[in-house]
Formats: sequence, structure tokens, C-alpha cells
Amino acid sequence: MANPWTGEVTLTIDGTAHVMKLTLGALAELEAQLGEDTIIGLVERFERGAFSSRDVLALIVAGLRGGGWQGRAQDLLAAEITGGPVRAAQAAGQLLSRAFATPTDSEAHP
Repeated sequence: MANPWTGEVTLTIDGTAHVMKLTLGALAELEAQLGEDTIIGLVERFERGAFSSRDVLALIVAGLRGGGWQGRAQDLLAAEITGGPVRAAQAAGQLLSRAFATPTDSEAHP
């Protein structure tokens, strides 16, 4: 089960639930793969709804790797994602928003 307070998101691939997280290393790999100088360009594309399937796949791979997965993007090309492309895009957006969310005062001091 993913812990959203630590940036985790769950995605079910080929019937197995995977916990994803954008670690610093995963973010650096993502920037290099997408050719971005900063991750802000990717965040802005998601905010505008102008992201591509390549963006979604890259985020999913980075999140899976941040969660300990040892696979490659090619391993997902024929994979069955529960909820399909819509769920994959939602999970990618959640990864980005949770990676950069800051807790509110009430969350920081329960």
C-alpha cells in the first residue's frame, strides 16, 4: 500500500501492485531522458494538460525505479496497466504533485 504522505503512488501492472516514488535519482534520470534542463518544464506540461504518452511512460518508469523496480521502459510496452492509459496518466500526475508537495502546518503538527 502506497503512502501518499511520502510521495508514493500505487499502479497495478500485469496484476501486480507496484509502489512508485520519485526519488532524487529518479528525477535526475527523468530529466536526462526527457532532455529537460529542469523538471519544471514537465510539471508545466502536466498542469496545462499538454503532456505526451512519452512523458507518462517516462514518469511511470522513473517512479517504478524510485520504488525499487529493476526493469526498463521496454518491459512496459506490452504490459497491462489496470485502468489503462487514463490511470497511467493519473498516476504520473500524482507522482509529480506528491514529489513536490509540502505538508501544511496541520499535517506537519498533528
